[in-house]
Amino acid sequence: MVSSVGYKTKIVFEIQVDNLKPSFVDIPMENSADTIGQVEIVARTDRSIESPLSVKTIGVNEIQRNPGSNRDISKMIQSLPGAGVSTGFRNDIIIRGGSPNENRFYIDDIEIPVINHFATQGASGGPVGIINVDFLKNVNFYSGAFPADKGNMLSSLLDFKFKDGRNDRWAMALTGGSSDLGLRAEGPVSKNSTLLLSVRRSYLQALFKLLQLPFLPTYNDFQFKYKVRFNKRSELTLLGLGAIDVFQLNFKAKNKELNQYTLNNIPSGSQWNYAVGGVYKNYHGKGYSTLVLSRNMLNKESDKFNGNNNADPSQRRLKYRSQETETKFRWEETSRREGLSFNYGISMEWDRYTNNTFSILRNPQQIDTITYNTDLSFYRYGAFAQLNKLFFNGKLGISAGIRLDGNSYSSSMNNPFQQFSPRVSASYALTRRLSINVNSGLYYQVPSYTTLGFKDNNGVFINKENDVRSIRSLHFVSGIEYILPTNTVFSIEGFYKKYTHYPFSVTKQINLANEGGDYGVVGDEAVQSTGDGRAYGAEFFLQQKLFKGFYGWIAYTYVRSEAKDKKGKFIPSAWDQRNLLSIVLGKKLKNNWEAGIKIRASGGSPYTPYDVNASSEVRVWDISGQGILNYDSINTLRAKGSYELDLRIDKKYYFKNWDLNIYIDIQNITNAQTELAPYLNTDKDANGQPVTDPNNTNPPHYKMHYLKNVNGNILPSIGLIIEF
Repeated sequence: MVSSVGYKTKIVFEIQVDNLKPSFVDIPMENSADTIGQVEIVARTDRSIESPLSVKTIGVNEIQRNPGSNRDISKMIQSLPGAGVSTGFRNDIIIRGGSPNENRFYIDDIEIPVINHFATQGASGGPVGIINVDFLKNVNFYSGAFPADKGNMLSSLLDFKFKDGRNDRWAMALTGGSSDLGLRAEGPVSKNSTLLLSVRRSYLQALFKLLQLPFLPTYNDFQFKYKVRFNKRSELTLLGLGAIDVFQLNFKAKNKELNQYTLNNIPSGSQWNYAVGGVYKNYHGKGYSTLVLSRNMLNKESDKFNGNNNADPSQRRLKYRSQETETKFRWEETSRREGLSFNYGISMEWDRYTNNTFSILRNPQQIDTITYNTDLSFYRYGAFAQLNKLFFNGKLGISAGIRLDGNSYSSSMNNPFQQFSPRVSASYALTRRLSINVNSGLYYQVPSYTTLGFKDNNGVFINKENDVRSIRSLHFVSGIEYILPTNTVFSIEGFYKKYTHYPFSVTKQINLANEGGDYGVVGDEAVQSTGDGRAYGAEFFLQQKLFKGFYGWIAYTYVRSEAKDKKGKFIPSAWDQRNLLSIVLGKKLKNNWEAGIKIRASGGSPYTPYDVNASSEVRVWDISGQGILNYDSINTLRAKGSYELDLRIDKKYYFKNWDLNIYIDIQNITNAQTELAPYLNTDKDANGQPVTDPNNTNPPHYKMHYLKNVNGNILPSIGLIIEF
């Protein structure tokens, strides 16, 4: 606990200390008064006025030791309140019933669009996170009450903070686990500058071969942070991270029907992405100025051939080549004067999206071949301001903010007043430990590039012609929070989100929120901004920060996520999991042992049945190889609920010049099986060829059956971390 007259008291939990290196603790202090007269001491929790609720701060220790996460920040986030559970080998971040593409990620004020390897374009997800958890100082997770200086999000903001490199000497660390090998180095570059960098190479493909899985992902990533302090008032941070991913098919996988179905339908491909930027800060008497310049890029390639016959061009089902490039600038001023704290600023952005696509689309009436080339570029611009004020000796905090965002893509989004985003928050301390908090805000998000850049077969930007608009979401959140003296936090929150202008598929006649996501591309189709939706529910959160060796939390969320169908009726969206439970418990033991468990459970997700008659037609199946969904019965079925139990055990050894951490991290230790939406597949004869249906010959059809889609494997990981 750090305190000083004229400044707010600041509490920092769990500082990592060992005998190998000094622990540098950088604690920013905020003014609490401009003039000091008669003083009344009033206890108040260390909470942001702008976002007094729906915010969780996660420390590096909580991330590193989270059971089942295998040091992956994305998997750790899935155990927080409001976060849905993604099944299989995915890291989808589903917050309070929102789509995975409704989240934004920042590292030290620089936006990072992709934080997972093999991310789904137009959404998120992927089997492994990119961010090196050893770089992290903490993470601020916002599931609502977003600050005005961050825009273009509807469901969550994850604000990552990297630590600075060591300034006394160079040091290195070697990390090896079940899926990758990494090297980290940090140290001083000059008297006033430090560097932190890492590289990582996966051997996840070896684990997937051992598990007889039909796909073999290989990934590489790098990241760095360079910081120089010119003097006491100015500093510059240069930051970057990137990844190279290759996705191959494993034709030697066990010859079972589910593996063969997967091999016949999942495309192979590769992608790479990077984000680099600089942040300049200048501190002055009443606050500081921030200048941010960054650039990020994503390149994705996918191919698929019928029967995986890559040598025959006539068997091609998919050829996809795409790039997204963003160049961003933001200026921000943060100040405090006469009892008010406020920040304001402007942002500019230049975006370019290219796409070369050949794709066969499966519809109930026909097979459509889509071929188009896109080279789209446009500008974005925005302005924001936020004002904060404490009343009644700090018992009441009120914050009001606005954003204006526009872009040159379309006439409806060109006027920033069409995307006017006000928000207001209030927090009142009823007692020294109990507070009540409320927030309401209007937020906007531009549709994905896959939607903005889609062209029809006539080469027309059909969604531009359809005057696609920014998606709008109106939030209402309220809750109470109680702080116990044993580092324990208890909170209950209720939330409601109303969506308008959501993309609505012209061909399928469905709201894209009802469609869900997959491993490829989401949103590349003709849409109109006519979709409506809503999400509402309540969260319960009980967290114990490290106290007498114990730590953990219990998080339960009840959420309903719904979107209107073509008849204007609310039906469950693809993210309507309803019941979400997460329990994390850990204990620091004697002799540097530590153990923890995590239990996650969720209700099943809705899914859409197949149109069996349309799917089984020989002409259709021979081209598509997959079932066609019956969109007239969108999301009328529901998968079974799921649960997972994870375990982690750490043992640390401290030597004179080096440290050793050995850990065992076991995901799904009970081998729980999750049954997802089944697949539709053809009957096969003794030679593995589809069998025609003698009772359905005009036109000819195949005999069909349902194939169970069961997920669940024990994933053990034994890791070593050597620091020297």
